[in-house]
Parts: sequence; structure tokens; C-alpha cells
Amino acid sequence: MWFSKPIETVLTDLAVNPTQGLSDAEAKTRLNKYGPNKLTAKKKKSVIQLFLAQLNDWLIYVLFAAVVITLFMGEYIDSIIIVTVIILNAVLGVVQEVKAGNAIEALQKISSPKALVRRDGVVQEIDSEAVVPGDVLVLDTGRYVAADLRLLESANLQIEESALTGESVPSPKDASITMEAPNTPLGDRDNAAFMSTLVTAGRGMGVVVSTGMQTEVGKIATIIQTEEEGKTPLEVRLNHLGKTLGKFAIGICVLIFLVALLQGRDLAEMFLISVSLAVASIPEGLAAIVAIVLSIGVTSMSKRNAIIRRLPAVETLGSVNIICSDKTGTLTQNKMTVMKYFTLEGETTVKAGNLPTADATLLASAMVLCSDATYQNGEGTGDPTEIALLLLADDLGIDRAALAQRHKRLDEYAFDSDRKMMSTLVEADGRYRVYTKGAIDNLLKIATQVQENGVVIPLTEAHRQAFQEATQRMSEQALRTLGVAYKPTDKLLGASEMEQDLILLGLVGMMDPPRTTVKESVHQAKEAGITTVMITGDHKITAFAIARQLGIADQPGQVMTGQEIDELTDSEFSQRVSDFRIFARVSPEHKVRIVRALKAQGNIVSMTGDGVNDAPSLNTADIGVAMGITGTDVAKGASDMILTDDNFATIVSAIEQGRNIYNNIRKAVLFLLSCNLGEVVAMFITLMIGWEAPLIATQLLWINLLTDSLPAVALGMDPGDPDVMQEKPRDPKESFFTGIAGWRVMGGGLLIGVLTIFAFWFGYYEHGYSPFDKAVPTETLENARTLAFMTLVASQLFYALAMRHQTKSIFQLGLFSNRYLLGAILIGLGLQLIVIATPFMREAFNLTILDTQGWWMVLLLGLVPLLVNELGKIYLRARRKKERTARN
Repeated sequence: MWFSKPIETVLTDLAVNPTQGLSDAEAKTRLNKYGPNKLTAKKKKSVIQLFLAQLNDWLIYVLFAAVVITLFMGEYIDSIIIVTVIILNAVLGVVQEVKAGNAIEALQKISSPKALVRRDGVVQEIDSEAVVPGDVLVLDTGRYVAADLRLLESANLQIEESALTGESVPSPKDASITMEAPNTPLGDRDNAAFMSTLVTAGRGMGVVVSTGMQTEVGKIATIIQTEEEGKTPLEVRLNHLGKTLGKFAIGICVLIFLVALLQGRDLAEMFLISVSLAVASIPEGLAAIVAIVLSIGVTSMSKRNAIIRRLPAVETLGSVNIICSDKTGTLTQNKMTVMKYFTLEGETTVKAGNLPTADATLLASAMVLCSDATYQNGEGTGDPTEIALLLLADDLGIDRAALAQRHKRLDEYAFDSDRKMMSTLVEADGRYRVYTKGAIDNLLKIATQVQENGVVIPLTEAHRQAFQEATQRMSEQALRTLGVAYKPTDKLLGASEMEQDLILLGLVGMMDPPRTTVKESVHQAKEAGITTVMITGDHKITAFAIARQLGIADQPGQVMTGQEIDELTDSEFSQRVSDFRIFARVSPEHKVRIVRALKAQGNIVSMTGDGVNDAPSLNTADIGVAMGITGTDVAKGASDMILTDDNFATIVSAIEQGRNIYNNIRKAVLFLLSCNLGEVVAMFITLMIGWEAPLIATQLLWINLLTDSLPAVALGMDPGDPDVMQEKPRDPKESFFTGIAGWRVMGGGLLIGVLTIFAFWFGYYEHGYSPFDKAVPTETLENARTLAFMTLVASQLFYALAMRHQTKSIFQLGLFSNRYLLGAILIGLGLQLIVIATPFMREAFNLTILDTQGWWMVLLLGLVPLLVNELGKIYLRARRKKERTARN
């Protein structure tokens, strides 16, 4: 690799003279060869393509079949309704995809528009797209790097690379070194600069080694483009359900028609009934109900600082069992902060408002006077470390404005990577003083005195030991240490004279601290069976220290580095990935490998991040979560969800909502299938035993329209269960019918079907006939069918109340806690009364007015499924209580 080669070798390979650069002619030749220095975007789909893609689903195919069938039957209104459902579902999907930003376009936007390049011996500014391999680029403070470079010169050069490496502190660069290992992590390549990173200090010069898609940012773009997007668990379940229901509907059609043929019934009438029953057995409202429930969930989550970019992602959140989180800016504040300072008076934790000692005041003042940073009105410029030192002075109550006004800087000795120190010479009240800050080990070498309790005394070996022990303690807590010293002088000094015979004051320990709410959120996630994993480009020791504070890890052995990942095959890594809670010093490719390995173990993985380096892993994860405030456009474009408050706690809240939303969708699905099964049972059994059909085609379609709409949607709007986070995450392969859910569908459907058959029989019995009789008056058959029709609808509507929870009674949930459902039931009953009370509608549906006994029968039979379910819940609660008592 070019970063492991000497400068001379790299220049020879690229055939360029650094003092002259490329000629314009050669640059044009190379531009034709390598192409423009820009990121190529994946071709976007048209709106029509997006729309057609939404229709490529088994459930939609079944609905189209229902449209054809209903058109054939002349039921045009039902056909229109089904088509409307299909279009609504597709439009919602297209809108979500159109809203979704393109990650590659975002990458293009952050590429530097201009570059300083040396050509034909002259430095000139050109468009970054015209930069080619072999160009010599000049770097200065505040300029974005236009391509990947091997540095040729560096002077106090520091580059902000957090978007690529995850490190919150600018990386110091040194052109003179050559990396020995060809697999050196990206964050450790100190002789390199990368496209789209920002020069924060110093100056430098480098030769371009990679442009466009060959750069490190380009590789990220390639990963985003090539990563295939898998279906969410909800999409898989609905697709499978659609196939099953389609086969079931065809089977019902064929079976009933064959039975009618064998029994010698009117084939035209039976064909119509069998087709109607097939349509009724398909919950065509399911697609729209799922879309509506998800949309409601999206709106609710946006009010709680989580913006969903893809509707099915809401449900996927509910099955997440691993949260992979970037450290910088996600778990931490992405702001360097002085946590502790040490003088010979002792070690002190920084707290705003605490009165400092004289030595502490001088220490903080010295840090301010030996700084090039600024910080006013919440905005800072300069090195993040120096900004943190300014904030230390604010915490200690020092008036920085007054301090700067009283002290005038006369000279400075700039920081460089060899000395690892910076010194300034200032004048105040006619007296001169030198302030020096830097690595404590280097300060100990040049200091001859130390200040203790305001008194300057000779520096002894005991003092050195105290400072070294303080440094060690802070380092073990992942604090970056920085020492400060001073000396008075009666004359102006040269640069080298400034850093001689200094008086050591003390040192500070700083870090990018964790967010205040994260520890509690990690604990909540753990209680809910969700494992938090830290993935960062930062150093191993720093990452572990933060993770231990947050409760993510407690043993150093739970940390793995990117280099250690490289030593394992994909198979070996997949087997070991679950043993680690921290992955440090990783590259974008490592992050993708980690997420893939976790998914290979059957996990549903959420990945959080904010930088360009996080985009590929956000795209690979089941749920990619980007930070809305600090997140780059690239990260947002590759994500499924964006946190508008950048708060890790919001992820846990979103998971809770995701679980409740899935439960609501499941309630709606189970309710629809139970109701449809009841219709099938009633029709199939009566026809098999030779009775007349208890329901005609128009009645079946009306019932289907009534119960497949408002009650199911209202169930999807059920308030969240406050106990949902006490449950473990669902198995990703779990079906809608896991546990007692399948039995509830079977039992509910059979019960509703049997009650409908009983009501049909009672309609004959009232008039002194039996369903087995051959010659029955028309009014008797209409009375029986009216009873069956009304009972079926009433039992389905009341049954919706029982479907709100598997074990909690409607009184525990609150009878009026879901007013949408109560409203849907009342509307459904009202529409039934309108149908039976309006003469022309009563005639259209072949119904008759029931007598008082008939109405009582409808009410009592309609309540039976609800009452049976409530009794069953009492048994289930008692059994679970007994099991908990036995475990304890």
C-alpha cells in the first residue's frame, strides 16, 4: 500500500516531480484515463418503477384476483374498494421511497468543490473533479481534502477525520514517517490524508494516490450501492400470509363447487356463493390496515424524536435484539471536556460553580493564554482540545474576556509533533511571562521547579512520581492528559529559550464524555433482552473505558480490534462475534462485517451512527439509525430511522413503540382471520350436511366489507401495552400464530361459525321447520338467513374487544381506552340496523325484520365469543401466576 512506501517510491510510481507537479497536458491525459474525481451515483428508479415495485407482492396478486372475481360477479362497488386499497398501499410505499434521500448524492455534496494544486510549477485553484492521481495538492487550514493523498510535507498539520474514523479529536499528521504494516488501520495512517476530511490546523502538501470511487469515501459509496436491501420480518410474514390465503381461497372455491356438483345443487348459484366465500376468506383490507397502522406509528414516533424513512422499519424495531452503536456522537457528546485536573494540592473533578484554589486558577488561566481557540455564544473555533480548555476556565469562574484584555501575546512557539508542546510569551502590567502546554512527560524533562499551594519550590523526584501517577490514573480512565507550566521573565525570549527552566503547574484529563441518558437506556435495553454493542474507530482503551461506564462491557476481554477481525475468516468471526461487546479501531468494512456476522447468527440488528464511515453498516443492518443533529447527510440517507435529538434513549423508546405497533398489526391480522374463518366454517359445514347456504353472495361481501375495515383499523390503533418492554425480543422467524395466537384464530373462527349455524337453525325452528326440510317457505329461509347474518356480524364486532390482549381483560385494559374501537363497533351495528330497517336495502340483501325473540338471540349469541375469551384469559392469568410462583 502507498502509505507503507517511502515518499520517493510513491513519487516514482506516480511519475511526478513534487516541485513542478504535473503538466496540464499530462493532467488531461490522466483525467481521460481515470475519469473525474467524483463519486458516481446509482441510477435512480423512476416513480413508475417504484410504483410497480410496490405491486410485486403475493398479497397484492391475491387482491387483483379478488378484483377480477368481483367484477365477474357484477359487484362493482366491491371491486372499486379493492382497487382503491391496492393503489393506496402502493402510493404510500412510493411516497416513503421518494422521501428517502440518496446516500450517494449526499456523499457527492460533501466532496470538496475546489482544490489547490501545483501544475507546471505554479500553485492554482481548480475544481476538485479535475484532480487526478499524481497531482500535488497544497493543504491549508479550513480546506477540505479533495482526494486521497500520500503526504509529502507537514507542519503542525491536523486533519478532522471523525466522519471516516469515528475519532472526535483531529488526527496529527507527519509526512516523514512510513507505515510499516500494510494493513494499518485507516485512523493510524499518519502520513495520509483522505478525501472529504477537513484540515483544522497547520499546513501540508501531498501527492494524489486515489480519486473518485477509488478513495476511502468512494469505497464507502461502493459498499452502499452494492449492499442488497433485504425484506423486513413484517414484509416476509405478509408475503407468506398472502400466498397461503391465495391457495386457501382457491381451495375453498374448488371444494364447495365440487360438493355442490355432487349434491345436484344449482351450479350457477353455488358458483357465485363459492366465489363470494373465496373473496370473503381473503382479508383484502389487510394491506391498507397495515399501511394505516404503520403510518399512525410513524406519526407518533416523529413526535417522540424518531423519524421513520421506511414504513415496515417500524415493525422491525420491535424485533431488534442487538443495538450496534457508534461511540463518538452517539454514546458520547462528541465534545471534548476536561473531567479532572491535578496540581500538588490534589486531584479535583471539574464541577461548574466550584471555587478553585489559586494554583487551579493559574492552571486554567495558563491554558487559556496558551491557546489559539475561541468560544463565544455556544460556538467555538479551533482545536477541540483547546476549546475544552476554554470551557474549563468558564467552569472555574474565570473571566476569559478580562484575562485576554489584560494579557497581550507577544510571541509564540507553535506546536509540532516532535516537541509535543506549544508556548506563548505574554505581557501584562509591564511584566513578561511564558506559558507552555503539552505532553506531561516532555514538560517533566524541561521543568526545574513546581508550584505547590502558591509557592514555587524545586522539582524533586517525589514530585515527578506524583505527576506520573496522576497521569497513569487518568489514562486508566481513558482521559487524555495535557500538562501546563509557566515562568516569569524580564526580557523577550527566543523560541528555544521559552521552553527552559519552567515551573510546572499541573495537568488536566479530558475526554469525550458519555451522554447523560445513555447508561439508563442501556440498562433498559438489557432488561428487555436487547444487547448493546459498541463499534468505534477509537482506541481500544478509550472505547472500553466508556463502555464500562455505560454498562455495555465489564471485562477487557470483551474488546476486539479491527486488526484482530482481519485475522479471522468470515466463518470464524461469525462464530466468535457474540463473545464481544466492543469493536475498536475498526474501518467501514469492519463495521459491515460485524453487522453481517451478527445477522448470520439469526439476530435482528440495529446500527446507529452519524458519520460517513457509518453509512455502509447502517445500510447493511436490519434497522439503520442515524443521528439527526450531528449526523452527516450520508448517514441519514443510508438509514431507516433518524433521531432528531441524537439521543440513544430515543432508540429504546422507538423499540418499545415498534413492539406495540407489531402487536397491533398482529391483533388486526388475527381478528380478520378469525372472522373470515367463522364465515368459511358456517358455509362449509351447512353445505356439507345438505342445508341451504346460510348466507348469500351479497351478504358475504357486505360482512367482509364491514368487518375487514373499521374494527381492524381500530385494533391497529390500540394504545401501547406498558408491559411490552418486560418481554424478550421476538424470534425473527416467529409467525403471527406463535404461542396461543394460532389457537385463538382456530377457536374464535370455529366458535363464530358454530354460533352462526345455530342462529341459522333457530331461524327455521322459530317457524316450525328444520333446515333438513325440503319444502320450506321463502319467509322462513329469509328469517334464518337474517338471524345468521346478524349473529355473524354481531359476534365478529364484539369479538374485536377480546382481541385487544391475549391475557388482560377488557376491564384491565380499560373499556373506554380505545374509543376508536368502540366507535367502530357502534358504526358497524348501526350500519346493520340501517340495512335491515331500510326496505330497498332489506330487499337487496334478501333479509326480513326479526321478531323480539330473534333480536334477543342475536344479542346473546353475539356476546358469546367475547365472554368465552374473557373466561379463557382468567385461566391464562392464573396459570402464569402459578408458573411465576413456582420459578421463585
